[in-house]
Amino acid sequence: MSTVRVEMGGSRWRVREHRREALFQLLGAFIVLFAMTTLTVLLAKILLDGYARLGWDFFNQFASRRPETAGIKAALVGSAYLIVLTAAIAVPIGLGAAIYLEEFAKRNWLTRLIEINITNLAGVPSVIYGLLGLQVFVRALQMDRSLIAGACTMALLALPVIITASREGLRTVPRSLRDGSLALGATQWQTVRYTVLPVAMPSVLTGIILSLSRVVGETAPLLVVGAFVYIASLPTSLTSSFTVLPVQIYEWVSRPQVGFQQNAAAGIIVLLALLLTLNAVAIVMRNRFQKRMPI
Repeated sequence: MSTVRVEMGGSRWRVREHRREALFQLLGAFIVLFAMTTLTVLLAKILLDGYARLGWDFFNQFASRRPETAGIKAALVGSAYLIVLTAAIAVPIGLGAAIYLEEFAKRNWLTRLIEINITNLAGVPSVIYGLLGLQVFVRALQMDRSLIAGACTMALLALPVIITASREGLRTVPRSLRDGSLALGATQWQTVRYTVLPVAMPSVLTGIILSLSRVVGETAPLLVVGAFVYIASLPTSLTSSFTVLPVQIYEWVSRPQVGFQQNAAAGIIVLLALLLTLNAVAIVMRNRFQKRMPI
């Protein structure tokens, strides 16, 4: 009799668990559907509002107080310059720091402290980096509100993500590859250079490109550092004034005229296309390196 009761109690418990699991799956599906529907509606509205403004004139004209003649030439070129300079500063430093921490640094309290700080810096709000860049690069180092000051600030923003992603990529390399290389007489640096890095490169490149994608879409740090919302010239040197696509979109969104709202929608389309292109490049490069290194 007691055995029957135990079996009945167990079956009831399983029924309740199945109901809870089904309810949880239904709730998760509803949340995903709601998020996707909202995103689809927003994208559809942006496409409908901004599609008509996309054209050669929009890409080849500078900002203007007249919405029908305003374009994104300065902002697009400024974004390109900024992303190249940021990558030139952040990638060597970030990758070098990751290699040192993962392959050469001793495991002690100082290393653990550095690792904790890097992890925490990855979650710091971007405007804090803008304030840091304003104080250090613009004022202390007297770079003024220039392109190089903006690039240095955005490099600080990208560094924690690049270091973390690069270290994760290095950790995926089997220890046996390192031991085999060292056993054959290679130095530790030769092992890292010719054995570890090629295998870890897919994950490293993915992290780098995704961090640069974040840089492309940031507005708050650049507004603090001094990116201009209205500029009618292209940067000619590292000390030139500049603007970027997110800042230009922000300036247009803040205006009440319908024409500027359409310009903002068109700018958002261009920015989304740029972000999707960077993510696609990351996927293609990762797949290509994975084919070369089947490990």
